[in-house]
Amino acid sequence: MSQPTTVAAGRFPRQIKYIIGNEAAERFSYYGVRSILSLYISKELLQTLQGVPAGEAKDRATEIIHLFIFANYFTPLLGAWLSDKFLGRYYTIFYVSLVYCIGNAMLALGVGSMWGLYVGLGLVALGSGGIKPCVSAFCGDQFKPEQSGLLQKAYGLFYWAINFGSFFSFLVIPWVKDQAGYRWAFGVPGVLMLIATLIFWLGRKHYIRMPPSRQTKTAGYFKVTWYALTNLGRRRPGQSMWDVARDRFTEREVDAARSVGPILMVFAPISIFWALFDQTSSTWVMQGSKMVPVALTKTLAIGAEQMQSMNPLMVMMLVPLALWAYPRIDKLGIRVSPLRRMGVGMLLAGFSYIVVGLIQTRVDAGVQLCVLWQTIPYFVLTTAEVLISTTGLEFAFTQAAAEMKSTIMSFWLLTVAVGNLFVPLITKLKATLLPAASGESAAVNPSTFYLYAGLTFIVAIVFVIISTQYKERKLEMTSTTT
Repeated sequence: MSQPTTVAAGRFPRQIKYIIGNEAAERFSYYGVRSILSLYISKELLQTLQGVPAGEAKDRATEIIHLFIFANYFTPLLGAWLSDKFLGRYYTIFYVSLVYCIGNAMLALGVGSMWGLYVGLGLVALGSGGIKPCVSAFCGDQFKPEQSGLLQKAYGLFYWAINFGSFFSFLVIPWVKDQAGYRWAFGVPGVLMLIATLIFWLGRKHYIRMPPSRQTKTAGYFKVTWYALTNLGRRRPGQSMWDVARDRFTEREVDAARSVGPILMVFAPISIFWALFDQTSSTWVMQGSKMVPVALTKTLAIGAEQMQSMNPLMVMMLVPLALWAYPRIDKLGIRVSPLRRMGVGMLLAGFSYIVVGLIQTRVDAGVQLCVLWQTIPYFVLTTAEVLISTTGLEFAFTQAAAEMKSTIMSFWLLTVAVGNLFVPLITKLKATLLPAASGESAAVNPSTFYLYAGLTFIVAIVFVIISTQYKERKLEMTSTTT
């Protein structure tokens, strides 16, 4: 294995282009699949093939989509475990990407059947989720300690690449579906995932690779914490649970484990944001399907599915603007810390759902609204996303101990999983406690949208309280190569 080329402190490592290219192509694949799921499940599979009533079909489609997204963001725990304990980040990304490719193939081959949907989505979730914590942490690994000042720009570029790929997928894949059918629409994302895997493989000689902690002989968070909890009875007067753990583990191992709790306290309230954000692939598409599309050409129109491209388009514009604005606001004496950015983002997310609720009220009244009205809540929610999601990646990497960065990244992604679990739960509760009129949906409903807004405002207050108590850790970076 050749050693990575030494670069100046102010320049990106050259291997970053392979990681960014891989991320753009992989995100095209993932969001290409998501872009057509809502109407494929509700109309093609449930209403047309199984005769399910429209309102119930919308609710079931919402549940399936958000359980799929839940799985995508729960399986990072498995990916992080494989990476940190056995394979290392490089091999985890490469091998799990192959599973991802098989999942895409199953979706394309199984078009028109529920088994094809479930098996395909299951493998895609395993592949996409398995590489998530590894890719973002692997990106950070490529920077040496003297390049730490580039991390904010690197994660901004990383997030920009995600949205570059998803922007085109939201436009292209629904068009492919309209022109050639669902088999091709699921097949094209599969081809992009193969390309993503190839791009990542091409950079293999240039990467800085951190060894798994099994090789560095450091104990993980769960091992240290479990020992501390199960030996509380051995505490001497004045000792904490972590002091007990020091009898068996090194100071560094205990300190790394001890740092996780405060980070998770910060992460926990963020879950509600993802319950709102990921409905752009479900309830927002169903809302848009009842609105008037905008024809661009004879074969291309901006409809409910294409409107999903608004989010990545706005992110590509807002991320550079944010990176330009943050240091200038700092110079005015206002510290734009990660926690402050995320707090403002939470409030904006809640406000976006007030707008969505107002739009749904007009749609339900029979008013023929142009689908471009959704641009308003998209702008508000996307601004919130830039403040929360890009910042969250930076916060997760900088606050994690060096030997547990993949694990902390997986916990960050777990907030997305939990948030998406809220959606089917709230939909079920709403349908049970406050049944909608015949033919109506509990998920696509003004009162449901207002409920999400209210919950988010409450949780935002809790987040602000927690963040004021958090003490930031100094960034830990190592440059060991294998």
